[in-house]
Amino acid sequence: MKPKRVLIAAGSAGFLALLAIGLVQLASTRSQTTANITEGGVQAPAAQSKLTLAQVRARLTGSPPPLAALHAQGGELLPGGSGVVRARLAALRGHPLVINKWASWCAPCRAELAAFERASVSEGREVAFIGIDSGDTSRSDALALLRTFSLSYPSYYDQSGQVGTAITDSSFTPVTVFYDRQGAQYIHQGPYPSQAKLEQDVRRYALDA
Repeated sequence: MKPKRVLIAAGSAGFLALLAIGLVQLASTRSQTTANITEGGVQAPAAQSKLTLAQVRARLTGSPPPLAALHAQGGELLPGGSGVVRARLAALRGHPLVINKWASWCAPCRAELAAFERASVSEGREVAFIGIDSGDTSRSDALALLRTFSLSYPSYYDQSGQVGTAITDSSFTPVTVFYDRQGAQYIHQGPYPSQAKLEQDVRRYALDA
């Protein structure tokens, strides 16, 4: 009888071990599933893989020359006052244009840069994007923020805030200005909550679609 009891005990121990492993795996699966569900009960989209600046430029190869010139300066913080910025805008006349005014100290500006990063790639063959770092007292802070993204377009450093205010007709940040091919303007006050909303306005106000 003793050997039989030993076998039963060993079998029970093995069963319990397998059961424990199964419960751990089930809990892990449920945890991962829960993490992918939003508060509204809708499954969140999978995280998008981040592109490098070289990959961004490769995707935009073949853009019209004025837009390609912007892509070549992607992620840079360019110097220049009103005359320099106005000259750049004049060179882009006839192309749909999106100007985003931001600052490194502006939390909503930082939050929406990811949407601009992706939208400028998906729309960048047809639409010009430009940033204006307006009213930012620290150029180094602005550069540090830009290095965390792979923006396909440059920004102009506007420490006084005068250029950004003149172009956006607003002293607030963030502000986004859209121009269609004919130069018609639309100004959006406040941050963009998502890439989808930004691209919707790009198509509506810049591409007139």
